[in-house]
This record gives sequence, C-alpha cells and structure tokens, in this order.
Amino acid sequence: MNNRLAQLQERLDAIEDPLTGKGLFTSGRILGLDWRDDGKVSFTIEAPAGEAARYAKLRDRAEAEARALEGVTSVVAVLTAHEGPAKQAGGVARVKHIIAIASAKGGVGKSTLAVNLACAFAALGYKTGLLDLDVYGPSAPTLLGVREKPEPGPDKTIMPIDAFGLKTMSIGYLVDAASAMIWRGAMATSAVRQMIDEVVWGELDVLLLDMPPGTGDVQLTLVQRVPLAGAIIVSTPQELALADVRRGLAMFEKTRAPVLGIIENMAYFEAPDGSRTHIFGQGGARRVAQQAGAPFLGEIPIDVALREASDAGRPLVASAPESATSFRFRDIAQAAYANIEMLNKPAPKIVVA
Repeated sequence: MNNRLAQLQERLDAIEDPLTGKGLFTSGRILGLDWRDDGKVSFTIEAPAGEAARYAKLRDRAEAEARALEGVTSVVAVLTAHEGPAKQAGGVARVKHIIAIASAKGGVGKSTLAVNLACAFAALGYKTGLLDLDVYGPSAPTLLGVREKPEPGPDKTIMPIDAFGLKTMSIGYLVDAASAMIWRGAMATSAVRQMIDEVVWGELDVLLLDMPPGTGDVQLTLVQRVPLAGAIIVSTPQELALADVRRGLAMFEKTRAPVLGIIENMAYFEAPDGSRTHIFGQGGARRVAQQAGAPFLGEIPIDVALREASDAGRPLVASAPESATSFRFRDIAQAAYANIEMLNKPAPKIVVA
C-alpha cells in the first residue's frame, strides 16, 4: 500500500463504527478504496441491514475527512445496506419481467439497442422501464436527451425520470460521466446494488437492464441478485465480437439465467438502390445462436437515421415509429416477450385416471 492510501485509510479508521466500537476500516466497513493519480478518491461504506440511516452521517463525515487530505480533488463515497427489495419502498418487487441487455464486448451498440428496444416494448403496450447500469460509461442521458436530476422518493429512495413513455434511471443522472468512469470493483458493484434496490419503479410489465459490457464482478452481481426473466445478447457479425458472445452465453448458462435470444447489430448497410453491403461479415450472430441452441431474435442494419436520432436524444422507435428499423425493433421485442412467456409457461399436469 502506498503512503497516501495508508494515510487515507488511517483517516477513515479514526471514525468509530457505532456497532463494533472500532474504526470503520478495522470493522470492514470500507470497500473499494481507491485514490487515483488525478486526485479522485472513491470508496464504499457497507452498513448492516436496517442501519443505513445511522451510517448516513458517517458517510458524510468520511467523505469530508477524505476531502481534507492534501492532493484530493474529488471524493465519491457510496453507502450501501444489504436489504431485500421487499423491505424497501424502492426495488424491483413489483416488476413483472426483468430483462438484461448484455454484450460481452463493448462497442457493439448495446445501449442504443437497449433504449430503442425499451421504446418498442412500450409501443406494444407494455409498461416499461429502462435502467442504465453501465457505471463505466452511461449512455441513457445522451440517448434519451435527459438533462434533469431525479427527484428523491420516500425513505431515501429515488424516483425514476419519465422519458418517451418509459420509466428511466441511469448512473449518469446522478453523477457526471467522469465520476462514473472511475468506479471499479466493489465500488461499481455497490453502485449497481443501489440502482436496483433504491429506485421506485412501481408496477411495470418489463424492466430492461442496460448492463456494462463484459463478464466480470458487476455482471455477476446483477445476474445473481436480480430475478431475471432472461437475457438478450447483442453482437455484431464479426468474429472478434462473436468470441465474446460465446463467453456471455457461458456466463448466463453458469448462473442459470435463461437467454431470450441474440440480436445482430450493424448487420449490413443498405444503399438507396436496395443493395446490401455486409461491412462486418454476414450472419455470424445467427450462426452462434444456432450452435448454442439460443433463439435468434433478428438483425438491425447500419441505419443513418438510427444514429442521428440517438445523437439527438430522440430514440428512433419513438420519434420515427413508421421507419423500417423501428418495425424491426418491435418485431424483436414481440419475439423476446413470447420467449419469456414460453419459458415461464407451467408444465402440463399429468392426470392418471
């Protein structure tokens, strides 16, 4: 441990844990302690179940103590308490189906697809929510054009922001992008737990989780903590992305989360004369789906209108519902929901006369 981290640890350990009488660090309350070269400090304080209110003041004091150290430019201190959703005003207890939108590789357009797919579910008449959990680079504020901060709810919960007929929440609504990107390890997983447990979603038919890319601690925390109806994996056709899809499929298989299907994004570019160019290869995601025995939900082409709508903060499915790409999103949403119903269909009863 370098000298400045040791100094920070000593400063935090001078704060007494009210339950053990020892310092916060000695008591094991501090997790994910990090002090970057640019002076940004981050850590998590994990309180026992039911003790979040008592530890809130300690979190504020710990943040102040860290800020007082020379060389610290900013502090992100997250307080978590391991409580089940049924004990909280927030949480996902009243959500009918939770769907993870995942990609084991970044740069495949997962967030753009997640936002438009959420709008597609809403267009089909489902009460829909979107939770942007990509703590490393949240995209929902840009894709949805959201600039305001969420309002506090009862019992220290957070109210979602309405956008394009969706209930939405993003780590990007709460902190700036630079702060979100410094979160890692225990810090990131703690932020994810708070986003799941403390947002007041109300009654929803579908809640889409825009997951961070990869198959690490944050992703495992999600699939183990949340009762998923299933996962949708996003890929491009190229072999580099498909190798990561296989890892994603393996992760969901090991955690026993059903895969609702695979979407191939950037499948091709269609010229005005109708000719198609398969820039990244052809049919790769479909082949992987067939090999893995997973449903293939469909293709989304490279669409300039989709890119322009995303940059403008107006999802294509909501702003141009009659476009060919918007129809594709609705078809994919319909197929995914049908797969949920099939997976949750009770087994037939065998009656012996």
